[in-house]
Amino acid sequence: QVQLVESGGGLVQAGGSLRLSCAASGRTFSSKVMGWFRRAPGKEREFVSLINWSSGTTNYADSVKGRATISGDNAKNTVYLQMNSLKPEDTAVYYCAAASSSIFNYWGQGTQVTVSS
Repeated sequence: QVQLVESGGGLVQAGGSLRLSCAASGRTFSSKVMGWFRRAPGKEREFVSLINWSSGTTNYADSVKGRATISGDNAKNTVYLQMNSLKPEDTAVYYCAAASSSIFNYWGQGTQVTVSS
């Protein structure tokens, strides 16, 4: 099992920045890929970004490309999502997820990000 705990959410004005953190514990060595997803009010959960621990490869949704940076600290078993130039449409609950195989099978509880206009 892998436990994921997100932090860093909050209320920010449009144009501002936030850094979300996701601390992993448990069988962290089994997590090959970690990612961020979000669910906005009334919408389906959507992919935001991911990072492959071994290759360092990253991927971003078009909606955040150029404004988000995902990074990881292996020693701390922590993945970060730096979000800049935030927009009201970025308002959502952000979830951290870990994949031990081809699917994201571990999820955190989420952290709320609210961007005011």
